[in-house]
Amino acid sequence: MTEASRTSRQTQVVVLGAGIVGVATALALQQRGHAVCLIDRKAPGRETSYGNAGIIQREAVQPYAFPRAWQAILRVAARRGNDVHYHLRALPSLVPSLARYWHASAPERYMATVSAYAALIRHCIDEHAPLVERAGAQDLVRKSGWLEAYRTPAAFEAAAKAAGTVAAAHDLRHAVLDSAALAAAEPVLQRPMAGAVHWQDPWTVSDPGELVARYAALFERQGGVLLQGDADTLRQSGSGWTVRTRDGAVEAEHAVIALGPWAAGLTRQLGYRLPLFVKRGYHRHYQVNAMPDRPLLDAENGILLAPMRQGLRLTTGAEFAHHESPPTPVQSVRAEMLAGDLVRLGQPVEAQPWMGARPCIADMRPVVGRAPRHANLWFHFGHGHQGLTLGPATARLLGELFDRETPYVDPTPYDPRRFGR
Repeated sequence: MTEASRTSRQTQVVVLGAGIVGVATALALQQRGHAVCLIDRKAPGRETSYGNAGIIQREAVQPYAFPRAWQAILRVAARRGNDVHYHLRALPSLVPSLARYWHASAPERYMATVSAYAALIRHCIDEHAPLVERAGAQDLVRKSGWLEAYRTPAAFEAAAKAAGTVAAAHDLRHAVLDSAALAAAEPVLQRPMAGAVHWQDPWTVSDPGELVARYAALFERQGGVLLQGDADTLRQSGSGWTVRTRDGAVEAEHAVIALGPWAAGLTRQLGYRLPLFVKRGYHRHYQVNAMPDRPLLDAENGILLAPMRQGLRLTTGAEFAHHESPPTPVQSVRAEMLAGDLVRLGQPVEAQPWMGARPCIADMRPVVGRAPRHANLWFHFGHGHQGLTLGPATARLLGELFDRETPYVDPTPYDPRRFGR
C-alpha cells in the first residue's frame, strides 16, 4: 500500500503549499486534532519563504500602500529609484489589480486596512514563539529588532516623527538613534548616516527557509504527512477533494489553498477572479569579514542588509512583472553598488541573484476563510510582504473558522467573500 493510499483513508484536510503560511496552517489544524496532509512540489520553505528579509515584523502595522502623490508615481514611472522596478510589457495585465490597489490606498480606506492589519500583526510574536520552541529553532532567532536607517537629515527627521506616532498608537517599542548613536551601534558601517529608527519588538531569523523546514519537521514528528505533488491537479471528488502526488492520489474532506503567488492560477481554474498580483524581489548573499549586528534598511534606497547563516543577505525592493518571466535583476546590481558604500562586500555566494515573488492582494489584506462557491474549500494566501510575520497568526484564525469557534480577531476584513462570489 502506498503512502498516498494510506493517507487517503486517514486525511481530513489537505493543505496545498509548504511555505510558512501552508506549514503554519498544517500545524494549526493538526493541533486541533485534524488529520492533515501537506503537499508541495518542493521541500518546505524553498520558494517565497526562503527569500525574505528574515524579520517577524511586530512593528509592521502599516502595509505598503500605493503612492498617492504624483511626484512619487512619476519617480517610479521614470525608474529613478531602486525601490521599484517594472516590466513595461506586464503592465497591461496588471492594470486592473493596480487600479484597485491605488483605490484601496486612499486615506480613508487605507486607515481601515491599517486597523485590520494591526489586529493581526500584534499577535505575530506570540504565535511564532511556541512554534520556535517546539521546533527547536531557537538558534535561528534573535530578539534585538532591526534598524530603519536614513542617509539624509530631512528623511531621518520625518521618519523619526512618524515612528513616534505609530509606536504610541500601537504600543510598539522603538528608539531613535542619531548619527553618532547609529555609528556606535553598527561600527561596520563605512560612512556616516543621518540616523535610524531602531524597532525593538521584532524578532529576526538567520535562515527563514530553515525555520519553515523545522516547523515542517515538527508537523511530521507529530504525525503529519508531507508529500510531493502538484496543486494544480486539485479536483472535487464527491463531497471532498483529491490531488495527485508522486505517491498517488490523496483524497480529503477539506482542502486549503495556501500557495502564495501560485494561488492566482489555481483559484482562476476554479472560477475565481481575485485581485491577486505578485511583486517580485531578489536577494544575494555576500561573504563579509564583519556583518551588521542586526538587519539594516537603507530606507531611501529600498535595500536591506540582513545578517544570515549563508552570509550577508542583500535584498531589493519590488519588481512588477509576470510571475514566470525571466529574471531581470537590475535592482540587485544597483543594490550591490549602494550597499558597497555602506559596508565592505566580499564575493557573492551565489552565481546569480535569487528571485522570488510576494503574493499581494489589491486591498493589502490577506485572504483567510471559506471559498465562496465550493464546499469544504478554504483560502489562505495574499500576505504580501508579511508572510513570515503573519503566517502563524492567520493560521490560528483559519483554524478557529474551520472549527466554527469564535475567532480571536474579527475575520470580516480577510473574508474571501469581500470580492464577491
